[in-house]
Amino acid sequence: MQPATAVVASIVKGLLPFDDLERDHVATTSAWLASTDDIFRRAKPATPSPHLVVYMVLVDPDERGIYLGAHRLAGLHLPMGGHVEPGEEPLAAARRETLEELGIAADFSVVGTDPLLVTVTTTVGADQHVDITLWYVIRGDRRRNYPLDPAEFDGGTWWDLDPCGLPETDPHMTRFLAKLERSTSSARAGSDVPGQDAGRAKVE
Repeated sequence: MQPATAVVASIVKGLLPFDDLERDHVATTSAWLASTDDIFRRAKPATPSPHLVVYMVLVDPDERGIYLGAHRLAGLHLPMGGHVEPGEEPLAAARRETLEELGIAADFSVVGTDPLLVTVTTTVGADQHVDITLWYVIRGDRRRNYPLDPAEFDGGTWWDLDPCGLPETDPHMTRFLAKLERSTSSARAGSDVPGQDAGRAKVE
């Protein structure tokens, strides 16, 4: 296993699955990483499939908001995200994509610098493929509008952190919000493990 693949494998191994589906996705992702180092997109639109991507989910936990962009190609309201470049670590990709897509430095203070969730998803549209997605949580400000690339998004909107009130979005968004609520509630109650990011297991 190449070093870049090993970094991703360690991240996935450390996740605390939220439910049976995430447990399956962790197992599927771990098996995929053990089978190949060809995990980064090498050619547009989707070579290889699966390949690794990151979401940077912009949330304002104080004002209970989540910022989603109207993605032109997918026809869905999605978090900002992007492909992890060959050899790039996922956290570095999340920092880079946050700056490129939102114009801000990534603030990981909501749940920490580890991803909250991993998902395995078949995309929609003409070039269907499988994305292995690491969901990072970025702190935003609901009082602020974040301009998005008009070639990719038809604008962005703040929505309440309520899965019942969201527009058509990623199929795993409801699960993400539930895990986010559990993680932030634990932090508010002071029951999280000191020095440990939310959603991440303690690896001995």
